[in-house]
Amino acid sequence: MSTPYPFTAVVGQTDLRLALLLNAVSPAVGGVLVRGEKGTAKSTAVRALSALLPQVDVVPGCRFSCAPAAPDPACPDGPHEPGAGAARPARMVELPVGASEDRLVGALDIERALAEGVKAFEPGLLADAHRGILYVDEVNLLHDHLIDLLLDAAAMGASYVEREGVSVRHAARFLLVGTMNPEEGELRPQLLDRFGLTVEVAASREPAQRVEVVRRRLAYEDGPEAFAIRWADEEHEVRARVVAARALLPQVSLGDTALLQIAAACAGFEVDGMRADIVMARTATALAAWAGRTSVRKEDVRQAALLALPHRRRRNPFDAPGLDEEMLDRILDGFPDEEPEPEPDPEPQGPDDGGDGDGGGVPPQHDGPPAREGDSPETAPDAPDTTREDAPQPSAQSSGAAEQAPVAAAEPFRTKVLSVPGLGEGAAGRRSRARTAHGRTTGSQRPRGHLTKLHLAATVHAAAPHQKARGRAGRGLVIRKDDLRQATREGREGNLVLFVVDASGSMAARQRMSAVKGAVMSLLLDAYQRRDKVGLITFRGSGAELALPPTSSVDAAAARLERLPTGGRTPLAAGLLKAHEVLRVERLRDPSRRPLLVVVTDGRATSAGVPGGRPGDTPRELSGRSARLLASEGIASVVVDCESGPVRLGLAGVLAADLGAPAVTLDGLRADSLAGLVKNVRTAVTRTASPDSASRRAA
Repeated sequence: MSTPYPFTAVVGQTDLRLALLLNAVSPAVGGVLVRGEKGTAKSTAVRALSALLPQVDVVPGCRFSCAPAAPDPACPDGPHEPGAGAARPARMVELPVGASEDRLVGALDIERALAEGVKAFEPGLLADAHRGILYVDEVNLLHDHLIDLLLDAAAMGASYVEREGVSVRHAARFLLVGTMNPEEGELRPQLLDRFGLTVEVAASREPAQRVEVVRRRLAYEDGPEAFAIRWADEEHEVRARVVAARALLPQVSLGDTALLQIAAACAGFEVDGMRADIVMARTATALAAWAGRTSVRKEDVRQAALLALPHRRRRNPFDAPGLDEEMLDRILDGFPDEEPEPEPDPEPQGPDDGGDGDGGGVPPQHDGPPAREGDSPETAPDAPDTTREDAPQPSAQSSGAAEQAPVAAAEPFRTKVLSVPGLGEGAAGRRSRARTAHGRTTGSQRPRGHLTKLHLAATVHAAAPHQKARGRAGRGLVIRKDDLRQATREGREGNLVLFVVDASGSMAARQRMSAVKGAVMSLLLDAYQRRDKVGLITFRGSGAELALPPTSSVDAAAARLERLPTGGRTPLAAGLLKAHEVLRVERLRDPSRRPLLVVVTDGRATSAGVPGGRPGDTPRELSGRSARLLASEGIASVVVDCESGPVRLGLAGVLAADLGAPAVTLDGLRADSLAGLVKNVRTAVTRTASPDSASRRAA
């Protein structure tokens, strides 16, 4: 096993280290969600935390880590008699993004069931993580069905398994820690609220600190064991401080004034539910214990709010997490602090103790350039990120266009789901019907390739008639490879929703463009909830631009849409051909993810915007031919008709006919006006995909 990077050797990241240590002091805080750009020591700090946790006593031989002093009466390996146990280090269990449901919660031990004829339960990762840490890297990419299981276990402190004839319940209380890069998509609100604290991390912009990062990293790579030895004293001091804070925690008093401050902060920031109040109370208590005090102060409440409230303030996926510190100070200043207790005698509790002036003490820091060298694998400096949201975006289509300032989007509204016809096989999601690894079982089949999901009943049914001929003598069945059956399941998949938005002068009227942006925002919100990938193409002036390549970060698409300028001519054909190119590339990258094309336009075409047209072709003829190209490949599409005013040309309807797609107005896009649109999408695409219709269009 490789030597882990020392926790105390991580440079900077004060809030991250503090949040992790507070959970080590009080696991009831509820875990940490670490958000930040790549290469910022997120995973390294989390993996290093387990070395600072006190050892746990377990019942010898128990696969579910029961405490010997109070064993779980419902433990599948029980019953256990209270008595002496065996001490072992607290576990750090990692949940891979691509893990199966069986691996997470456990399942029937198929080998013993078939060979011995007994029902035996094989524990999963939730059992391994009991009384330890469950770490999920890239938690925002975790499949929905696994998130649902995590929510259940985190809420009840137990895992219930009811499947394949097995009925098992076992304790599953763990410290949930997740890391994520927001550029790759956000978390569902239900899971977001399950994390007690959240921390935003970023790479330092100070040259001296970045130099120290590189020094420590190189030193660690040259000799991990020697590097860990050089930091052993600091690790021991922090571990001792965690143990002392845990012992002091039951003596910490949370006074009425502190409780009023907590309640006022949660009410003032309008957080949902009461979990935020409870988490803040536990965090403030842990901060006081970490500082060696037995009463909670206002600075503890302030620091607790900064860690516990930012991710609970988001009203929709497009709101950036954060907290107005001036508003927080005004709220807390309305409550006088209680009489401070006498300061405890100063004792050495760790390197660079830092006192209690900023939330009850901070973890040991070595941010200056000390004598030690090297740093964590993830804190190496990155090259400048030219795709950041605040970076200026070039616009190849703006030449020659009378560009107008962006307008704000209208209020989003609820839309009904648009789905792709047929039965797909893409990534799990919530939009279109698909064959998935998880969902309702619809039947069985012989496995094609590697067996991934055994259909037990069908397998037994296939093997049963041959038992006598195979000489079965014991309880177990005689199973051969030809008997195995794969379960077929049907669920929902996520799709690639590609928006093609007309940003030309004909759309530039402020009220109209505001309504258009509001409609696209509404569809983006729907895509976020249904776990889709999204892409954004805009066209105006002299061409089309891929404003956002397909991504799982729906809020990135919303940010690009907010800054979208308008003006110039209307190269509709360029926008459609750009969509064809993007979908062709995405089909090679991810062939199982089916696309849904959403064209937002009034249907006008006043500029070709593409080379290679035939002599005499008008922009309208080019756009029609481009649309028919997309239709001939069976791409499901919807046209959002943005034409307004008393006189309507109906050009969006013509475009919809060329695409073989339904056309819906901005007003008709709302949930109460969208009845029948899904049916129209399916009917139109089915008609488009038929050979007769394709040949008629070609003629």
